[in-house]
Amino acid sequence: MEKNFSIEEMFSFLDKGLSAYHAAAAAAELLEKAGYRRCPECAAWELAPGGKYYTTRNGSAVMAWRMPKGPLTGWHATASHSDSPTWKIKVLDMEDGFYAKAETEGYGGMIMPSWMDRPLSVAGRLVVRTAEGLETRLVAPDRALCCIPHLCIHFDREANSGKSYNPQVDLQPIFGAAGGSLRELLAKEAGVQPEDIVGHDLMLCVRQKAERVGLAGEFFMSGRIDDLECAYTTLWGFLQGRGEEEGRGDIWCMFDNEEVGSSSRQGAQGTLMADVLARIEEAMGISREQSIRARANSLLLSADNGQARHPNHPEKSDPQNPVRMGGGILLKTNARQTYTTSGYTGAAFETICKAAGVPVQYFANRADVPGGSTLGNLLGHQIAMPMVDIGLGQLAMHSAVETASCADAEMMAKACAFYYNTPIFQLEDGVWKIQL
Repeated sequence: MEKNFSIEEMFSFLDKGLSAYHAAAAAAELLEKAGYRRCPECAAWELAPGGKYYTTRNGSAVMAWRMPKGPLTGWHATASHSDSPTWKIKVLDMEDGFYAKAETEGYGGMIMPSWMDRPLSVAGRLVVRTAEGLETRLVAPDRALCCIPHLCIHFDREANSGKSYNPQVDLQPIFGAAGGSLRELLAKEAGVQPEDIVGHDLMLCVRQKAERVGLAGEFFMSGRIDDLECAYTTLWGFLQGRGEEEGRGDIWCMFDNEEVGSSSRQGAQGTLMADVLARIEEAMGISREQSIRARANSLLLSADNGQARHPNHPEKSDPQNPVRMGGGILLKTNARQTYTTSGYTGAAFETICKAAGVPVQYFANRADVPGGSTLGNLLGHQIAMPMVDIGLGQLAMHSAVETASCADAEMMAKACAFYYNTPIFQLEDGVWKIQL
């Protein structure tokens, strides 16, 4: 466990998380270093009181937990997601007599032109044929492989007057001159023959590394800040948990596919957390009644970033709740319940933050602007725990490269560490007992 949060270590996580599969591998590496034992879903589990474990699903979602010591009373939990808007490769190799090309389609609601005219690479996994059957291998060539070129201004005189982008026409990448083969390059990267590649889950990714920006280095820029910043800071806080509270278990979960609705097997609407909790409870001899009581006596933090006040468009923010980067953790609310925060759960988390010395900001959209949603309300279809939606303010959400605050990241990590070490009980519906 690290005792002091390091922004550079978070940058390393962001740099490694080139795809959801790589983010999951980076999280698993940190868990392994902290003494967590992997429990494959397809294997029998032997779980001991106070033990530290994790599992993965689809290679892109991760759930880690500390087993309770003594009879189960409740859970501390956080949830985030591993995926970011990008371009998914559909066909590896095409050409038109001039360029080597691959066909892509959009994944999530990205800012399309932010991907254009910059060096890009490819990351994800290959499914390869082996003597024993099939296996997946992560690939992420450490070099610029492609670009998505703009049409020149001479051919598009209206380019600076507003443009509607057609992803099938305007946003297809080139990988070099005609005759090149992405399949051959990736096969070499994976140590197999091209004909041994029988499937793939590959995305485009930006090459830019996370780095500080600003006169005092107070901000940072990176790809995939939404939501790997929350994934890392909640994981860091989870790893600082001492597990001293008898009967209380701790959970950290990073789901996939939030950017496309969370409805997959590895998404928040899937059964990952429900399945793992069922296996834990069975190993502990927990009855259905005890399970329901423990889940009611819990708090789950759904962690996903929100929009900071834009320097050029302050009118887009709620005038009574402008978010300042560096101003602390966001407590996210929405009347339509697309965020799970209520006055009740929000007050519990804000009380913990105050005790930790971490400021809280309120995030809400303007009343005339439809807000987004995140994984908390969808996870609630499977897991009936009290929840609160939190996040950190950032600029250029869903751009290929985004901007956020270094101080906010440290505050989120500090608050999550404090949360995992704070006993909190719901004695009855509407009554919290928080032992600060």
